[in-house]
Amino acid sequence: MLIVIEGFMDRIAAAQFRSEVERLPWEDGVKSTAGPSARVKHNRQAGRAESAELANQLLAYFGRHPTFMSAALPHKIYPPRFNRYGVGEQYGTHVDASIMYQPGSSEALRSDLSLTLFLNDADDYDGGELVIEGQFGAQEVKLDAGDLVLYPSSSLHRVNPITRGERMAAIAWLQSMVPDAAARGMLYDLDQSIQALGRELPADHPQIRDLGAIYHNLVRRWARV
Repeated sequence: MLIVIEGFMDRIAAAQFRSEVERLPWEDGVKSTAGPSARVKHNRQAGRAESAELANQLLAYFGRHPTFMSAALPHKIYPPRFNRYGVGEQYGTHVDASIMYQPGSSEALRSDLSLTLFLNDADDYDGGELVIEGQFGAQEVKLDAGDLVLYPSSSLHRVNPITRGERMAAIAWLQSMVPDAAARGMLYDLDQSIQALGRELPADHPQIRDLGAIYHNLVRRWARV
């Protein structure tokens, strides 16, 4: 399931965050990649140590955003990285690594979901679409600053070549408490319905209470923590 969260970060916050990211030191993106992906990756990436503080700020955003938490049900999150693409740069078709190790640790993470947080507007550049191949064909995603897309890490995907301007984004991967994608999708739909009802009915309404109980009992059944 591909989920777009528009306004994950408001425009003022996204502009301020991007200005901080722009000041980071940059290196060839291939340094963080091995195997076949290294042959198709042509971008720049911020140094890990220098970007650690901004990565932690973004992790805090994830934890405070109800739609993100509902969609991902995160158990572990690999620290966000920051990349940029200029004219002629791209990332060819690839699949993300299935197992990642937290930086400086032996702790493993299974990549269930990948995300891209766009840090500049779609009309700032030509090309640069994130193309995600799924069950119903390829989907192109090109969003504005502060918008986020969450998609299965198992998907083949690519970033099309930039022909004008520059594309800047944050990327991350996470292991969900609910590894089954279909179950996670049903939980997301149920939770969104409960939240919609909560905007119309009192918090102690029996329908909200009963649906909430169903939601949490399903999480108990499907979660792996």
